[in-house]
Amino acid sequence: MLEQALLTDTSGRPIAQNGPTSSRDWDEVQEFCRRVYMPYRVRPATPRLLPSATMRSVEVQRITMTRFSYGVPVHLDNFDPAAGNILVLNTIKGALRHKQDEVSDVSTGAGESFVVDCSRTDYWLDADSHHMQLNLTIPHQSMADVAMHWLGFVPDDTLWTRRLAFGGSGSRWYALLCYVVRSVEACGRLKAEPVMARHLEELLCLELLQTWGDGVGLAMRKETMPVTPRYVRQAEEIMSEQADNPPTIGEIARMVGVSARALSDGFRRSRGVTPYDFLRARRLEGLRKALQNPSPGETVTSIAADWGYVNLGALARIYRRRFGELPSHTLAAAKQT
Repeated sequence: MLEQALLTDTSGRPIAQNGPTSSRDWDEVQEFCRRVYMPYRVRPATPRLLPSATMRSVEVQRITMTRFSYGVPVHLDNFDPAAGNILVLNTIKGALRHKQDEVSDVSTGAGESFVVDCSRTDYWLDADSHHMQLNLTIPHQSMADVAMHWLGFVPDDTLWTRRLAFGGSGSRWYALLCYVVRSVEACGRLKAEPVMARHLEELLCLELLQTWGDGVGLAMRKETMPVTPRYVRQAEEIMSEQADNPPTIGEIARMVGVSARALSDGFRRSRGVTPYDFLRARRLEGLRKALQNPSPGETVTSIAADWGYVNLGALARIYRRRFGELPSHTLAAAKQT
């Protein structure tokens, strides 16, 4: 059950949090929401009504999980697409009313969930005074990375622009959420990080992809997806083969016979990512393989240099977000085998 999610661990010990866990100040609450969700507009149902907010969060690799409530009825809209985030709103108690499409809405109650990609479509919701949420903020790029790695393709906007109510207390999704929250220790971190964090991130993304696809009538299989343009496939081959020393995106576009803008549009439609995002993922994967198979005497610095990385601090941050460990840990593990 999710009633105690992010409050206590499996032994009943309080889960530690950084910063305030409750507030009656709109500015403080909105700063928390901008940080864990994205910028958006909130309006209380009654003017000058003060919040009685609950504000808790934990990181699951690149996913932010929050226990949150305004404590008063509110209307939310104007979600910022530039933040690039998918929201999964899982209701613990109370109810939310969501924009379903241009002419209808749908409500979710205790145990039910709703997913919307705010980077691809607009959205609004109404929350009643009793609502309590266990929400997930998932970067769109994280979902795209997991889809490409495990499914071999990235869904296009046929999926990302669809809003979906799903789940229920007897669903696999609900059971997975219970598993995740039971993995949070009293210190406020996941048990056996970073391996567990990476494992749970992929589980959440894959289950959400399958449930989302089933809910809107899209089979999450490569052969059922729209045909990928030839120039996109050719660009992918070039970037995969030359990831250690790639041409610029403009040069790749000329090599496959289209403009840089057409190449970018083709990637967004058929892969759900930009050419640069695709190339960045291939470079990181190539670097990881090099770290896992080092030559005698090689170091993180020398291998990174071979792959065009010169800022090791920035590399360490993006590498850890993607793989759940530092480059030095990957190399050390390889040298021990």
